[in-house]
Amino acid sequence: MAETEAAATTQSGAGSADIVPGPETAASGKNRLRPGALGMAGVVFTVLATAAPITAMTGNVPIAIGSGNGVGAPAGFLFATIVLVIFTIGYSAMARHITATGAFYGFVTRGLGRIAGLATGLMATLAYVVFEASLIGIFASFFKTDMEAFAGIHWSWIVYALLGIAVIAALGYFDISLSGKVLGVFLVSEVLILLLLGGAVLVHGGGPDGLVVSALSPSKGFTAVAGGSVAIGLFFAFWSWVGFETTAVYGEESRNPTRIIPRATLIVVVALGLLYTFVTWMTIAGNGIHQSVEVAGGTSPFDLFYGITEHYVGHWAKTTYMVLTVTGSFACALAFHNSASRYLYALGREGLHGSIAPLGRSHDKHKSPHVASIVQSLVTVAITGYFFLFQHPTKDAPDVAYVYQFGLLAIMGTMAILIVQAVCSLAVVWYFHVAKQHPETASWWRTLLAPLVGAGGMIYVVFLLFSHLSFAAGAAADSPVYTLTPYVVLGTGVLGGVTAAVLKVRDRERFALIGSTALAEAGERVPEPVPAG
Repeated sequence: MAETEAAATTQSGAGSADIVPGPETAASGKNRLRPGALGMAGVVFTVLATAAPITAMTGNVPIAIGSGNGVGAPAGFLFATIVLVIFTIGYSAMARHITATGAFYGFVTRGLGRIAGLATGLMATLAYVVFEASLIGIFASFFKTDMEAFAGIHWSWIVYALLGIAVIAALGYFDISLSGKVLGVFLVSEVLILLLLGGAVLVHGGGPDGLVVSALSPSKGFTAVAGGSVAIGLFFAFWSWVGFETTAVYGEESRNPTRIIPRATLIVVVALGLLYTFVTWMTIAGNGIHQSVEVAGGTSPFDLFYGITEHYVGHWAKTTYMVLTVTGSFACALAFHNSASRYLYALGREGLHGSIAPLGRSHDKHKSPHVASIVQSLVTVAITGYFFLFQHPTKDAPDVAYVYQFGLLAIMGTMAILIVQAVCSLAVVWYFHVAKQHPETASWWRTLLAPLVGAGGMIYVVFLLFSHLSFAAGAAADSPVYTLTPYVVLGTGVLGGVTAAVLKVRDRERFALIGSTALAEAGERVPEPVPAG
């Protein structure tokens, strides 16, 4: 197979011979996900659900207001919007030429080489793998709360967690179209209730302090609430976007990836930015300045949303909101399951080691990454089982599913994905301006300045996370998962880099497979030699 693959060459837009060293050719139908399964709306819906607007707002805004930049939280979200739009400019430029389900994995490999590619590929995989388990935690917490409030049923959270995992496993095993429809229904519902809440507050002219336009002032975004930290407010703003970058993960399944993926990514970032900023602003306006900080920092932080929903819209809306926190967190977990499965699939498909090769199989009928999906579900069960069996509730953290499983795994995943995003930005610069690929796309602002500014923003957020890790963990800081988080994240990256370096010395054929699979429709294959290892 190696000889056949080495002989298959095409001419890239850069004018150099590109080699197809992957375990399949673009012409073969084997080990391919279903092409054309998603249009623009499907990609946007799926990725917006990954970002989980209602979960992000309900779970993160109270922390940003109560322990971060207080009433300046909307300005913090506005700042995050600007930084992420700048990052997306360079990211989207690369997505025009590279279409592979590994996304970051493929981007970094083509920009900085195979060693950096495998290192970041494993870190991105780690992030998406733990994100599903994280969202299963908050899903179980929301579900348990709703069942107790509406039906008087007092079951352990593990029942709801396992139910969610089982349903997601079934959806993930089948095709992406089914998953996309489920995500779309949930997404539309949660966005509508958030807009209804924000619109009602706006029409009423706000609460006791009016519309609090000062909350949008840039200076407010960098002013800490008493006893809080600006860094925490900004960090949780950035955290709310995690998942937007997964547009590229669905490139192989979209109808016109080189057109759809760049546009979908920018649409998602801007749409989330406007929604998050508006809803956060209206939440503060509806509650009032002092009441917002008091409720957010109290024992019932979710009342920051539940209270004003009932007051400005009605009891039915509060009930609907509470139900949608369950469906929204489920949709988010499902979307992360799809992303994690596709990263595992991308690694297995390239045959770096015989033990993981089965991960690269796609279902004959559904064209889904069914083996990777099953493995991802089993990993989620194992992680959830650990928190249920070994992480006991405490006085300060009685809700294990929310405080420990959701909170700690979100921190781990966010740390990993932000590092990967920073490296990806540098890969964009190297790809277009050092390796001189696709000069027709390269420009001083789109592929040089924007990625550098974006990388700076990502590195700054990572610095905030490392500097305030114990504060971010809060009552869960006593968990061994918290203690091990930096070592797990950085260790995963080191493992990937070392593995690639060893393959480079001992097995050049397998080394050549790293990040090699891309679609012919994108006109892109890994150049030989790949820069920087």
